[in-house]
Amino acid sequence: MSNIKEELKKRILVLDGAMGTMLQQYNFSEEDFRGERFKGYPSSLKGNNDLLSLTQPKAIVDIHAKYFVAGADIVETNTFSGTTIAMADYQMEDLVYELNFESAKIAKQVAAEFTVKEPHKPRFVAGSIGPTNRTASLSPDVNKPEYRAVTFDELRVAYKQQTEALIDGGVDLLLVETIFDTLNAKAALFAIEEVKEELGIDIPIMVSGTITDSSGRTLSGQTVEAFLASVSHIPLLSVGFNCALGAEQLQPYLQRLAHLTEFHTSAHPNAGLPNAFGEYDETPKEMQDYIEAYLKNNLINIIGGCCGTSPAHIKAIAEVSAKYQPRQIEISA
Repeated sequence: MSNIKEELKKRILVLDGAMGTMLQQYNFSEEDFRGERFKGYPSSLKGNNDLLSLTQPKAIVDIHAKYFVAGADIVETNTFSGTTIAMADYQMEDLVYELNFESAKIAKQVAAEFTVKEPHKPRFVAGSIGPTNRTASLSPDVNKPEYRAVTFDELRVAYKQQTEALIDGGVDLLLVETIFDTLNAKAALFAIEEVKEELGIDIPIMVSGTITDSSGRTLSGQTVEAFLASVSHIPLLSVGFNCALGAEQLQPYLQRLAHLTEFHTSAHPNAGLPNAFGEYDETPKEMQDYIEAYLKNNLINIIGGCCGTSPAHIKAIAEVSAKYQPRQIEISA
């Protein structure tokens, strides 16, 4: 089996783009989300994108295939909200193992087909581990600053279940992403280390934080440097940033990160900033130009897209990335 660490020595690897952007194009109804199996389910299920791996698997297969055709080396599983904590919104906590396992299986099947067709360009599957909809560092109630909606241990247990299912489903690596609260991420990393130890395996881990605005900090208040220090105790495949900002706005933070870490670096920015309707207008060519600045400055090892990006964006990113060598690690004093 191809080793992602070996591939990273040879070239810049391309991650896929947004899953949500692609699913919106299907205009799935409440009935589509339910399928036959969940026809009489007591709560509304529309918007539960992870569930589509069970009720509309063909759509998920097609989206993964489109990103591979566009030039992606790595696709993410459709499991961004695949924890008991996030699934509580839909009263679907009991389905978490199955959702993650099936999503991983679907992605792995598509990746294997493309690898067979193009053995010189092996394809990989990253198990997507999202931040959940709760934060361990901050209170959701401004009048009760000491209150927490979730504990570290609750997060650890939830992430452990998700990790086990993703590994059982066959993922090649794990991606702890869209980190707005590093304490949540530390719970995920702790859980992953527990699973690795119990199973006696070593699976590569990508970590991707989110700089929420022009203050250059995560939602829980960390700078680039503080975020990096918080997660560097574990041997990571890569560390990087995704979401919230477009490629242009993300560059200064990525620059600081790339000069500080000995890990590989990753980025999957949004297609610019959202417009007044919450939509993303940045064209593939515009995004390609901003990404090329990363490449010229030796900032990146893994590059892809987040909100608003499509196979067209990934194709443009893959084309320009092929012209450059992967980032060489040079640590600033």
